[in-house]
Amino acid sequence: MTDITPNNVDTISKSETRDFGLKRRYSSENRFRYAGIAAIAMGILFLVILFWSIISKGYTAFEQPQIRLDIYLDEQIIDPSGNRSRSELQRAIRYNKVIEPAFYRTLGFDPADKSKRREMREAKKLISRGAAITVRDMVLADPDLIGTRQTVWLLAAGNIDSFVKGQISRDIPEKNRPKDLKDLHVGWIDDLLERDIMAKKFNTGLFTFGASSRPETAGIGVAVIGSIFMMIIVLALALPIGVAASIYLEEFAPKNRWTDLIEVNINNLAAVPSIVFGLLGLAVFINFAGLPRSASIVGGLVLTLMTLPTIIIATRSALKAVPPSIREAALGVGASKTQAIFHHVLPLATPGILTGTIIGLAQALGETAPLLMIGMVAFVKDFPVSPFDPATALPVQIYMWAGAAERAFVERTSAAIMVLLGFLALMNISAVLLRRRFERRW
Repeated sequence: MTDITPNNVDTISKSETRDFGLKRRYSSENRFRYAGIAAIAMGILFLVILFWSIISKGYTAFEQPQIRLDIYLDEQIIDPSGNRSRSELQRAIRYNKVIEPAFYRTLGFDPADKSKRREMREAKKLISRGAAITVRDMVLADPDLIGTRQTVWLLAAGNIDSFVKGQISRDIPEKNRPKDLKDLHVGWIDDLLERDIMAKKFNTGLFTFGASSRPETAGIGVAVIGSIFMMIIVLALALPIGVAASIYLEEFAPKNRWTDLIEVNINNLAAVPSIVFGLLGLAVFINFAGLPRSASIVGGLVLTLMTLPTIIIATRSALKAVPPSIREAALGVGASKTQAIFHHVLPLATPGILTGTIIGLAQALGETAPLLMIGMVAFVKDFPVSPFDPATALPVQIYMWAGAAERAFVERTSAAIMVLLGFLALMNISAVLLRRRFERRW
């Protein structure tokens, strides 16, 4: 029989208390772990929902219904003077007079039959009003085509595009469908699809067209060129200025209240809302300097101001990460301070500098608010040839399409978002790969 003494009771009590405390701590750790896993799972779920929403609405924009027509480019209609004058060949309205008869014949109408005028007026609603521009550009590129018969693929109208892609259901009563989607039009569409005269083709126009009020002829070409111009300006200005400022502040500037004030302001500028930089650009570059509104040069300068703090902070961190022994060794063999920094420290800090620069460029590429303030919401259909020409940017184009009323702009908005996300992902992946490729472990 075991005797229970007061000492034994105290020992058992302490052991039980310790075990209970351990169980409670382990239980708390498990709850924290499960909460973290739940948070990550919820974040992934929301991300999947976001991407699914964008992709499910936007992937159809990469295809577009087109109609195949055999067109006779009648010289008496297109170029009655026979001079092949470019100004005369640019009159797009003339090309409708060669497109429409060819389409009527495709549907089985005789263009000269006046009794079928009402049906023919309805039939031409199947073809985009931008078809004449397609034929005009083809003739301008090669005037020798005049007087010949050519097979061309022309864009279908916006609502026809949505109907063929299933975005407008054929089960909707005729009175509730758009005016160019009556039962008569549906019958013609089915006939053209069955005869392979209408087919869905890759939508190159999404990348080559500019702004348009018609969704089927709207594209992101001008916006992409404008964004490229702005990124070149940002890279050409922000990188050398940011790196130079970082080297001075980190390696040469005396440590006093003025440099402390500069450092605090740089850190604060990195957190300033981007629209404030837009207001600054509007006041300085447009109102004071007189630069043109809606030009890539102004957008690039504004985004440069916004990107500079990010590059300066990243570059200073990269310079700090280089061990002091590198500087001391260079100085010990007789190198000057400038030589030690530019020949030894700066090359070793390059991976961090590149990473910060790419991340800053990616942030600038996705900015919309500052560009809205400097007027880059203009309707621009012609491609800019220099940073001083009117242009827009990819995020601004998305913003404008998102507010459009036509149904077909919904898929183009999502497709443009997919393109923008692709650029951002590519830039961020490049930053990670460059850092891993050139990073040194100390």
